[in-house]
Amino acid sequence: MNHSVIEEDLEDILGKNIAWQELSGRTVLITGASGLLPSYMVDTCMALNRRQLLDSPVHVLVLVRNEAAARRRFDQYRNNPHLEFLVQDVCEPVSWSGRVDFIIHAASQASPKYYSVDPVGTLSSNVIGTLNLLKLAKEKQVQSMLFLSSGEIYGQVPEALIPTKEEDYGYVNPMSVRSCYAESKRMAETMCVSWHHQYGVPVKVVRPFHTYGPGMKLDDGRVFADFVSNILNRKDIVMTSEGTATRAFCYLSDATAGFFTVLLKGVSGEAYNIGNPDGTVSISELASTLIGLFPEYGLKVVRSAPFGKYVPSMSDKNIPDITKAMNLGWRPSTGIKAGFSRTIRSYSSEL
Repeated sequence: MNHSVIEEDLEDILGKNIAWQELSGRTVLITGASGLLPSYMVDTCMALNRRQLLDSPVHVLVLVRNEAAARRRFDQYRNNPHLEFLVQDVCEPVSWSGRVDFIIHAASQASPKYYSVDPVGTLSSNVIGTLNLLKLAKEKQVQSMLFLSSGEIYGQVPEALIPTKEEDYGYVNPMSVRSCYAESKRMAETMCVSWHHQYGVPVKVVRPFHTYGPGMKLDDGRVFADFVSNILNRKDIVMTSEGTATRAFCYLSDATAGFFTVLLKGVSGEAYNIGNPDGTVSISELASTLIGLFPEYGLKVVRSAPFGKYVPSMSDKNIPDITKAMNLGWRPSTGIKAGFSRTIRSYSSEL
């Protein structure tokens, strides 16, 4: 991937007040590296090297299951000595003879379209994969480990607990197949805090909330990806519900800066919400906003009968309290209109 929008995003991320020199001369292992969130972290590390912002280059070890897809995603770094591939399933023990200073565990089937067709695979990367990475972190005595959890772990939160703090929790039904994601993320978080408590593994947890941006798969199964796909294909947005569910949408570059902030400055054994409460809209409002970004297309929002494409979320509202992450010096700055405009532009050289 190489687009002016992405280069601008990386410029913004690198300009944040983050302890980048902590990565100088270090090796960072990133699992699920070709996914939306971790791939921007790879891009950030490579941009640090390209712009010579570190005393010594950071070496990035990308753990991926689909080598062909990963090499396509990172084709611009082909033959770069500071990017190395480790091809395996994260559910298999991770064996690496070299040094590892930082671990970012982001391998996960986050798309809702997998929850009903592959719930076992969904929970396995979250539980078995996390176990394997915690073992490696202990073995390598890493400087810091970051686990990417999810805002989904909060479940159906009472109105009084919205916006939701890290210590607040709602209801998750363990007998619902859709809970394969939220419950396994919850278990993985408990594993992280247990390994920190018993073995001193310096692991931190981030809980991303509805993150979008360049590189997201347009058949991802999440409604905002469907909307972006509609705009790009000059098609009306078809609403199959009333669209009253409310979500807080966070632009990818903001989230990436948050992840690095927690990795390098967060407290071990603690969890941090990473989202943008200022980006809170209903799904219906989001559809109208995206249509309004490109009035020249003459698109509209169309209401249609619902159909059972994906397992629906049980949460009506999903809004984070980000005070804890802000206390580390992080703050999101990209609004809904700017973020989605940048996202849509990133898929086309014409926009």
